[in-house]
Amino acid sequence: MGLSRKEQVFLALLGASGVSGLTALILLLVEATSVLLPTDIKFGIVFDAGSSHTSLFLYQWLANKENGTGVVSQALACQVEGPGISSYTSNAAQAGESLQGCLEEALVLIPEAQHRKTPTFLGATAGMRLLSYLCFGRDQMLSRLLVGLVQSRPAALLRHPCYLSGYQTTLALGPLYESPCVHATPPLSLPQNLTVEGTGNPGACVSAIRELFNFSSCQGQEDCAFDGVYQPPLRGQFYVEASYPGQDRWLRDYCASGLYILTLLHEGYGFSEETWPSLEFRKQAGGVDIGWTLGYMLNLTGMIPADAPAQWRAESYGVWVAKVVFMVLALVAVVGAALVQLFWLQD
Repeated sequence: MGLSRKEQVFLALLGASGVSGLTALILLLVEATSVLLPTDIKFGIVFDAGSSHTSLFLYQWLANKENGTGVVSQALACQVEGPGISSYTSNAAQAGESLQGCLEEALVLIPEAQHRKTPTFLGATAGMRLLSYLCFGRDQMLSRLLVGLVQSRPAALLRHPCYLSGYQTTLALGPLYESPCVHATPPLSLPQNLTVEGTGNPGACVSAIRELFNFSSCQGQEDCAFDGVYQPPLRGQFYVEASYPGQDRWLRDYCASGLYILTLLHEGYGFSEETWPSLEFRKQAGGVDIGWTLGYMLNLTGMIPADAPAQWRAESYGVWVAKVVFMVLALVAVVGAALVQLFWLQD
């Protein structure tokens, strides 16, 4: 005697559930592959402590790094309010307080769990550094230029060829000679305060600036810039940081600074008509402020241990979908067989 319709359906559902369940079980045995999880982001803070102001730069990079070096990008640039930290010699605590505002801005961008792990560095620039090519920074150059003019023509009225014609100011003589970059003593015949009057003479200004360099020390040497300092040949693209607007307090020195930079690039570093097009004046490159702090942070990432990327065992998407489908089919077949057995009336 043959099977009834109910028995046929019941057995078919049981068979389907068995096949689906066995297939899902086999898929469970398929070896999972190792998957690298997204790496965390690390942060670093660099304070650029100049003689006139301080800036905070926040950088970030992937924790696993590439070739032992972090691929650094800039997350924040903040100008600290107030003068440079050298102005707080009589109140060191106030120097720390002046940094608080920019630090708070940086902490907003750093996850709280990384606050204690984020390295912070402070570097000094401009008038804060006074050693090896470093007496050729802008501030020290201006001081040396003034001293050179005083030494060449000692008088209570100093005529400055780099200041605009008609400009006049009073400067204290003593501080000019306190710099380690100045190797002279003030003339005894001069008063403590000098009256400085601008004559607006670019030719005389360039001549006075050239006296700050020792170009003869590099004669006959192709790999030398000035003062006997080694310099490799000029190749590739060069970036100079562009000036910032709204700096009226430095307006009197724009002429001297501009002619000094021109003399430094042309006669000091050897830029010519051929290599000048490779020089580009910009404030940023690739969305990052141009300055020493980026290279400083990039170098320091080599000393900060990299985090190995976390691994997780996972199956391919196709295997996972197939496993779920066969498990669902097995469940549906079992439930269907149970419903047939309970509610299908005997033929």
